[in-house]
Amino acid sequence: MTRPKISLMEAYMIETMRVNGITNEEIIAGVKAKDVSGWKQINEKFDFEQLIALAEKDLAAFEKVIHDGYAVKFVTVGGLERLLSLKFGKEDGKDYQKQQAGVIDLNLDEPALNELKQILSLNWKVEDGAEGISVLLKDQKDFS
Repeated sequence: MTRPKISLMEAYMIETMRVNGITNEEIIAGVKAKDVSGWKQINEKFDFEQLIALAEKDLAAFEKVIHDGYAVKFVTVGGLERLLSLKFGKEDGKDYQKQQAGVIDLNLDEPALNELKQILSLNWKVEDGAEGISVLLKDQKDFS
């Protein structure tokens, strides 16, 4: 199943709202009503209007993002760390070891690992080996 693609910032906004107790239904209702003003208190730096714009392009796709999940168009190393924290509650040094090109020794259960694989952009490789899970940037030659 292919998931709709969203930007890393849109993923941050959605996961930040979820971490702060906003339900999927509340996210959809706020976006449909074009009233995201109440979300500013969660993170004043986020432009939650971007979610309204995303929904206006294709409401059904937006609802699918919220209910069924998404893929991020492009994830950076810092973006990976932030997603691991927001979406999965994982911390560097406790649940994984940060590397220059990603993370190793990641502690995730099977459903969360499958979710992570669906979210990540094509510039990542995820391996589940004897040493644990590693999530590392692919070599540039892998794209040719």
